[in-house]
Formats: sequence, C-alpha cells, structure tokens
Amino acid sequence: MESRLKVLGHPVHPMLVMFPVALLVTGTLFDLVDTVGGPDFLGEVAYWNITIGLIGGLLAAVAGTFDLLAIPAGTRAKRVALTHAAANVAVVLLFAAVWVVRLNAESRAAGGALIAIEVVGLALLGVSAWLGGELVDRLGVGVDPDAGLDAPSSLRPAAAAKRIGEMR
Repeated sequence: MESRLKVLGHPVHPMLVMFPVALLVTGTLFDLVDTVGGPDFLGEVAYWNITIGLIGGLLAAVAGTFDLLAIPAGTRAKRVALTHAAANVAVVLLFAAVWVVRLNAESRAAGGALIAIEVVGLALLGVSAWLGGELVDRLGVGVDPDAGLDAPSSLRPAAAAKRIGEMR
C-alpha cells in the first residue's frame, strides 16, 4: 500500500517521526542527568526539547493519519496501525502532562515523578516505534508498489524510468 502523503516521491510520515522521537528521548536523558547533579541548564534544555518534540509529534500524527485512513478495514495492518496510533496518542498525552506541569514552574527542572512519567512515555514510544516498523517492513504500509532493489529514483517520471529499463 503506497503512502498517501508524499513529498518528492517519499512518504512524509517517516520523515517527520524521527524528530519527536529524538527530541523526547534527549529531553528525558537531559532530565535524568540534571536530576543526578548535571549542569543546571539541562532542565531548561530538556523542557524545550519536549516542547518541540510535542509539536513535531503532532505534525507526524497528522501525516500518519493520512496513511491510517487508507488502510483497508478488517486487515492485520489496520489493527496494528490503530494500536500504533493509540500508543502515540498516549505518548503525546504523557509528555504533554509533563510539559504543562513545567510550563509555569519556577524552575523548568523535572523531579522524580515527572521523570518517571517520561520514562513510561519512552517505553511506550519504543513499543510504538516497533509497531511502526512492523507496518512498513512486514506489512508494506506506505511502501511504493514499484519498490525493489533496482527500482528507479522517485524523482524520475515513470515513463523515463521504463525507457531506461528497456535500453538495458
């Protein structure tokens, strides 16, 4: 099943997910280091990583929704995709709760309970990432139907790619 939302022939959702994943993981690591005695600025940096990670997560969710809606009902892919989406919504809600608590606090540093929520969010994010990999690698969701080891560039028009293949 080919992705519905593309830029220059490539699906948008996989392009967007790496940013929130990296930012939320890094934010949590910075909070952990800050809590065990790291530099004071790490709590502030972690807060902003989470802020931008949440924005990126919402953008990735919008792009992923296009693909989710295109998956036929009653398939294993639809069940996995719905579980993937639900896990991602839970991750966003957990990190949003952490963000709201820190929003107007005197210090942007996180305490033990907030870090525990972040760690649970990351564990859930890991499960969701695995499900996303299952969707693409195992179930072929978002994969171009002409994909293959010798497929032409997505930037070439299909007719030109066929002519090149015929010349060989």
